[in-house]
Amino acid sequence: MRDETSVMATNEVLVKKPYNLREKKIKDAAYRNMIRAELADELYDKILHIIVVQKKYKDVNFSAKDLAKELKTNTRYLSAVINSRFGMNYSCLLNEYRIKDALHLLIDKRYLNKNVEEISAMVGFANRQSFYAAFYKNVGETPNSYRKRKLENK
Repeated sequence: MRDETSVMATNEVLVKKPYNLREKKIKDAAYRNMIRAELADELYDKILHIIVVQKKYKDVNFSAKDLAKELKTNTRYLSAVINSRFGMNYSCLLNEYRIKDALHLLIDKRYLNKNVEEISAMVGFANRQSFYAAFYKNVGETPNSYRKRKLENK
């Protein structure tokens, strides 16, 4: 005789998330705690300056390796700082700023003649699929539905 928990487990319905989004896994990496707080703070400020102020997030080819080289550090330290200070990985960090930029461009009157793919390229996405996946993950709806909803409310 099976108990109720095993019956429940076999009767669970898996809900497929759109755009192949997965649950966030929290990993414990020892090297993240090895960085001095002062160094982490300094790198955090420099990362923000390069990514946000210099708008490097718009560069499709700007990799974590490029950022580490610019900061005169290694990618492991860079990754540790981004994970601990921003609570995400390098790609998610870039995508967050790209999506914030896209949110404005999608409803800006100057860019209404641009389609979603053109706007995705303007903010630094290499392809339509990665833009849609990141947009849906951050906003909870597609770029087209966001644009339509916001323009109807104006």
